[in-house]
Amino acid sequence: MRTGISVEEALTLVLREAQGELSVEEVPLREAYGRVLAQDLASLVNHPDQDDTAVDGYACRREDTLGASWESPVRLRVIGESPAGRPFAGRVGQGEAVAVYTGAPIPQGADAVIRVEDTRREGEYVLLLAPASPKDIRPQGDDLKGGEVYLRRGDLLTPGRLGLAAAMGYPRLKVFRRPRVGILSTGDEVVEPGEPLPFGGVYNSNAYSLLGLVQEAGGEPVLLGKVEDQPDRVLESLEAAGPLDLLLTSGGVSMGEYDVVRKVLEQVGEVVFWKVQQQPGKPLLLARLRGIPVLGLPGNPVSSMVSFFLYGRPFLFQLQRRTDPPYRSLRAKALTPFKGAQDRKAFRRGVLSFEGELVVRSTGNQSSGVLRSMALGNALVALSPGQDAQEGEMVEVIPLTFVL
Repeated sequence: MRTGISVEEALTLVLREAQGELSVEEVPLREAYGRVLAQDLASLVNHPDQDDTAVDGYACRREDTLGASWESPVRLRVIGESPAGRPFAGRVGQGEAVAVYTGAPIPQGADAVIRVEDTRREGEYVLLLAPASPKDIRPQGDDLKGGEVYLRRGDLLTPGRLGLAAAMGYPRLKVFRRPRVGILSTGDEVVEPGEPLPFGGVYNSNAYSLLGLVQEAGGEPVLLGKVEDQPDRVLESLEAAGPLDLLLTSGGVSMGEYDVVRKVLEQVGEVVFWKVQQQPGKPLLLARLRGIPVLGLPGNPVSSMVSFFLYGRPFLFQLQRRTDPPYRSLRAKALTPFKGAQDRKAFRRGVLSFEGELVVRSTGNQSSGVLRSMALGNALVALSPGQDAQEGEMVEVIPLTFVL
């Protein structure tokens, strides 16, 4: 078992546990939002399927319109119209035009379009007040070319990508199964919301924060309830968790007499590491139990959430083979001081905003028990060991992607 390791080493070891392959399932397009593609997608069609117009106007021959102006309009005879979905069947000849509407195919014989706002209609004729141009014609395959790959295995199906899959002609998509993530809370003092709160008790906020974090990262949370600080009860719950891709425990991994999760995992599992040089979240633990990776998260609410974001989220992203990174690092100007930690990397909660430049300010009290800061903040300010940031300094900022 390794102990007291760096943030970078801890992340490397966590990602080594995410080497399995999730099964693949096929879902209707309407159920695919938020899932992760398990196949490359090549377009089944050209889009547009032929040259069409990007504007409302008139399709005509460009050479017939070259001298058109407000002072000297060009007069063309309108021989028909071409709404989207009802193409004009004839051919545009010299001195002729066809009324076209956005998305409509360009009639044969026409090579330019004049916007409707640059025309004036007079019965069966149209007066052009400017030359027609080919720039408002979208060529066949301008957006999508049949046979070309536009979406990749591992892409998260966002609204835009879902629409793109539909435009390429796919009614169903192959996606990775959502990773099943067990969430087990420990502690004699923990009670469920809605129950009477005893003296010295706390409501089980960690289970529901983690539930949201797991869902946001593409996983399927499995709430396993709460167990008391008794080794036999903890072991019973761990072994009854069922088929999981990851098990999260909150609490019971520090150094106290009643921190029994670590002790149980040392006895019946294999502890990979315990304690990371970071604040909050130093007591973080990684273990294996019956082939299931276990992330033992600290019991303090902020420590639990920050640790999942830094390690659990990358684990789930890698397991799903996602092409987007689990989080990004930016540089921003500190509008308030941020105090670091002498011997470890510190992650302070902040509010990131753009005020002519990226700026970040503290959420206030940085205690790992102040869950309110994770609701108010939208970023972590990352400080190297021994680093304090003063007002006006540039700092590393990691946006919390689960915050609106």
